Amino acid sequence: MANTLYTTTAISQGGRAGGKVALAEGGLYFHMEHSKGLGGSGEGTNPEQLFALGWANCFNSAVAFVASQKKVDATKAVVKCEVGIGRGEGGLGLSAKITLAIPGMERAQVQELLDAAHQVCPYSKATRNNIPVDLAVEG
Repeated sequence: MANTLYTTTAISQGGRAGGKVALAEGGLYFHMEHSKGLGGSGEGTNPEQLFALGWANCFNSAVAFVASQKKVDATKAVVKCEVGIGRGEGGLGLSAKITLAIPGMERAQVQELLDAAHQVCPYSKATRNNIPVDLAVEG
């Protein structure tokens, strides 16, 4: 990328099975464990949870951006990002479902913002044509 605006570094030790992951600059630290679906205790954090958190927040910002371009108020937007992991061709893979709700807004307009945000969100761009992503309007 020619014009990097921000960089962060995460450091992992021990992986999913009782490991830890932290930001090099501090501020975030997680004890990692396999999810119950992958045979673990489910009592720690797993990469899919972290990915879902980041994507949901980034996507909400993308909704705000496209809404501002269209002169629409989307300050009440709620984005849910469900990330799954499962077996498929070639081993484990991810899938996602992104749901957008904007109370008081017409369903068609919410769908328009959802589709537009999916085109500009960096997480959506990074995963496009790599994992199955389902987009849905809530309500």
